Amino acid sequence: MKQNLILALAVVAAFALASCKSSESNYKKAYEKAQAQEQTQQQATEPVQVQPVVTPVQTVTPVVAEDHSDLPSEGLTGVGGATIRAYNVVCGSFKSLDNANNLCSTLKNKGYNAVVAQNPSTGMYRVIATSSATRADAVSARDKLRATYPDAWLLYAK
Repeated sequence: MKQNLILALAVVAAFALASCKSSESNYKKAYEKAQAQEQTQQQATEPVQVQPVVTPVQTVTPVVAEDHSDLPSEGLTGVGGATIRAYNVVCGSFKSLDNANNLCSTLKNKGYNAVVAQNPSTGMYRVIATSSATRADAVSARDKLRATYPDAWLLYAK
């Protein structure tokens, strides 16, 4: 009887182990699926070469005095002998010179040629990140600066 019991347990153990083993075909299917995904990703990341099309175009731009009537304008004096050009990108306005100098230092640390200017009639200190002779350059600089300082604005210096 003991032998029959041991034999029965051995048969049950053999069936249990046989039913738990994974078949090789399942592994093969999973491997092939992973290979197909990898090939798809490689095809998607390969650079596409594009040939530029060059069309000769001549444009004539008339020289016209820049209009600044739509911009706020102030008489500015550079603090500490700073040079102020016609078009300025302002990042901050302060009544306190210390606050203006702090923002100016921050901008200089980020690579800007920042200066502090004062409007003598109002006493306000303007922190100018960039100063330009042309409006187009100032607009371009303002648009780049708005990524960090969304309230940056243009000011025309009289």
